[in-house]
Amino acid sequence: MKTNVIFAALAAAMFVAFRPSTAAEGDLIDVRPTSDAPVKLIFDTDIGGDIDDAFALGLIHSLCNRGSVELLGVTITNPDENAGRFVAACNAINGRPDIPVGASREGDFDSDFYPSATLAQKNEDGSTEFPVPEGYRPEDPVKLLRKLLANARDGEIVIAQVGSSTNLAALLDSPGDEISPLSGKELASKKVRLVSVMGGAFAIDPTAENYRLHREWNIRCDIPAAQKLVAEWPGEIVFSGYEVGDRIRMSPVNLKLDYRSPRAKFLHDAFVHWAEKNAPNEGLNHERPTWDLTAVFFVARPEEGRGYFELSEPGNVAFDDEATTIFTPDPNGKRRAYLVDEAARVRVGEALFNLCSEP
Repeated sequence: MKTNVIFAALAAAMFVAFRPSTAAEGDLIDVRPTSDAPVKLIFDTDIGGDIDDAFALGLIHSLCNRGSVELLGVTITNPDENAGRFVAACNAINGRPDIPVGASREGDFDSDFYPSATLAQKNEDGSTEFPVPEGYRPEDPVKLLRKLLANARDGEIVIAQVGSSTNLAALLDSPGDEISPLSGKELASKKVRLVSVMGGAFAIDPTAENYRLHREWNIRCDIPAAQKLVAEWPGEIVFSGYEVGDRIRMSPVNLKLDYRSPRAKFLHDAFVHWAEKNAPNEGLNHERPTWDLTAVFFVARPEEGRGYFELSEPGNVAFDDEATTIFTPDPNGKRRAYLVDEAARVRVGEALFNLCSEP
């Protein structure tokens, strides 16, 4: 394992080399076949720990309502059974109860900070306020990924990964089977246009010293899987680093006043339950970062002229055994990072708040 001194030098070099390009350059982010076609999305999440996963799923449903996204399935890396049940209830309250959910009971990260409390809420008549669809049965996440990819057209899938890389790394190792004769790596190469990852940390300006060696949570949760993903994934990956969502915070005013509809109340109440354990002195006044929302938003709203983000130049990404991020510029590289300046930060924040809380 290399020393921290070497990584500090690499991180400093990484910043010097990080020259931005416009999001439209090379048509990397706009993955739609036509301007009015929805982004065909698979959402891979560790929902149940931090609250931003729940809001990212709510954001996806808002974008589905607008015709910007088609949610094909949700795969989960949190082994707590309430994580999958929470996703199924969220899909149902948004009018999409049949979206398949892949959830495994295996894994080191096991968290239920808000799902069970949200699902336990009752109406005045004693009925469950946010019921899990009858007949809900979670699938194996890797088999679900293989099935969704096998049924897709070539190059049409976008995957938003906002938890550990456990499921996608396992997909890469999967052999051909009754679902498809292709291996997982072959399916990824043929079917997936882009993976948008909330993970790692990338220095975006000279004042970002506190981010450059940050050991980001999603990477730390399964370092071998993250290393495998960046080393072996055959297609393009764009990263929304820790510093992006950390600089775009949820609005307490929005949380207190705007979450009125049943679907929005589901998110509001989940936030309340999360805050009871994680920010008991602040509650709805807590300005939570929007980490996972950004990884979804940037691939779902790519239209030129909105000014939401830029991209770093292409390169290669690696994670050391302590989960530190290393970016090496390479014109032939297939890894980039989202960059957000101050003006874009404000625009993105306002868009996220409005989309999550709309009826």
